[in-house]
Amino acid sequence: MRTICFYFQVHQPYRLKPYRFFDIGDDHYYWDDFLNRSVMRRVAQKCYLPMNALLLELIERHKGAFKVTFSFSGTFMDQMEAYAPDVLESFQRLVATGQVEVLSETYGHSLASLRSKEEFARMVDQHRDKIKQLFNGYTPKVFRNTELIYSDRIGEMVHDMGYTGILTEGAKHVLGWKSPNFVYQNSIRPELKVLLKNFRLSDDIAFRFSNKTWSDYPLTVDKFISWVNAIPKSEPVLNLFMDYETFGEHQWKETGIFEFMRALPEAVLSKTDFGFSTPSEVLGQVDAISPIHVPIPISWADEERDLTAWLGNDLQDEAFDRLYELEQTVRQLDDPDLIRDWNYLQTSDHFYYMCTKFFSDGDIHSYFSPYDTPYDAFINYMNVLSDFVLRIKQKKKEVESVE
Repeated sequence: MRTICFYFQVHQPYRLKPYRFFDIGDDHYYWDDFLNRSVMRRVAQKCYLPMNALLLELIERHKGAFKVTFSFSGTFMDQMEAYAPDVLESFQRLVATGQVEVLSETYGHSLASLRSKEEFARMVDQHRDKIKQLFNGYTPKVFRNTELIYSDRIGEMVHDMGYTGILTEGAKHVLGWKSPNFVYQNSIRPELKVLLKNFRLSDDIAFRFSNKTWSDYPLTVDKFISWVNAIPKSEPVLNLFMDYETFGEHQWKETGIFEFMRALPEAVLSKTDFGFSTPSEVLGQVDAISPIHVPIPISWADEERDLTAWLGNDLQDEAFDRLYELEQTVRQLDDPDLIRDWNYLQTSDHFYYMCTKFFSDGDIHSYFSPYDTPYDAFINYMNVLSDFVLRIKQKKKEVESVE
C-alpha cells in the first residue's frame, strides 16, 4: 500500500513590542506580551483546540489507520506554557495516542543552519530537551529545519546529529523532471533519507482552498481524491506538508476546511490505494530511489523556493550579520536572560517581516507582518539589537570584574 504523510508545522514567534531609539539602554524587555498572548489565544480558539479535537476524533475512529506528524517550534512551546496550557494538554493527548510523530527542529525557529554549525547544534539540542520535557520523554528521530531550509551541507550536519531523515521542499528547480513522491537521500550522507513536500497538492489545501478565483474552486474531497488517484502507481509516498494554522486561522471555519479534513481520511482509505504513515514509518518502509543534490539552500517560500524571503535584501542581511556577530560572546557568558532573548531574536519571522518583495509574494509577506512596512520592521529590530549589545557588554564587564 502506498502512503500519505501528513505533517503540520506549529509555530508562533515572540513578536517585538514597538521599541524606539530612546528606549535603548533604558528598557531591556523587548516582547509584546499583550499581542503575543492575544494571537495565541485567538489561534487557540480558531485552530489549535478545534483541530486537535478533530484529529483525536479521527485517530480514534480509524483505529490506527490514520496518523499525523507535528513539529513544534520552541517559541510556540514556550507560549503554550505561558498563555495556553489547555492547548498543550490537547497536544499531549494526541501524542499519547501513539499515532502522532513529533519532529526535531531549532528551538528558536532560527536560520542558524545557514551561519553557525555550533549554534545550530545548540538550538537542536535545546529543542530536543524541551520535547522530552513536555511529551513524557519523547525523543524525535526525524528532523525538520526552520522554513524547510535544506542543502547537502545542512543534511550532512543533521545526519551527524543522529537523525535518520529530514523533511524539505520538493522544489521544481532541484527536482527537474523527477517527482517529489519518492524517498531520496542526502548526497553527502546517503544514510540520511529525504522526504520532499508535494507542494502542489499541499498548497491546494493550505493556500488555495478558499480562493474563489482559483480555477479548481471549490476544493471538494472527491476532487482531491481524484488528484491523489492520478498519481502514477510507481510513486509510493505523498507528502502533504503545511502550517497547522491553515485550519481555522488562514482558512476560516466558514470555508468548510474542518469538514474537508473530517471527511478526507475515510475517503483516502476507502477510495484510494493510499494509507497514512508518519515520516519514521515511511523512512523505515520505503527505500530511497537516488541522492538529491542541493548545493544551494532551498526553502518552502515564494515562487523561488530559496532564501530571499529572509535574506534577500540589504535590510535583512545587515540585521542577520549584526545578530550573529554576537554569537560567541553570548555563548561564553551563558546568562539565562541573554540566552532567552538570543533565542527569540534569532526567530526567522523577524527577517521575514523585512522582506521587500511585491506582487503576490509581497501580499503573503504583509499578511503575516505586524508592521506597516519592512523598513519599520528593520528599524524596530535594530533598536532592540542595539540594546541587546549594550546588555552583553555590561554583562561581560561584570564577569571580567569578578575574575
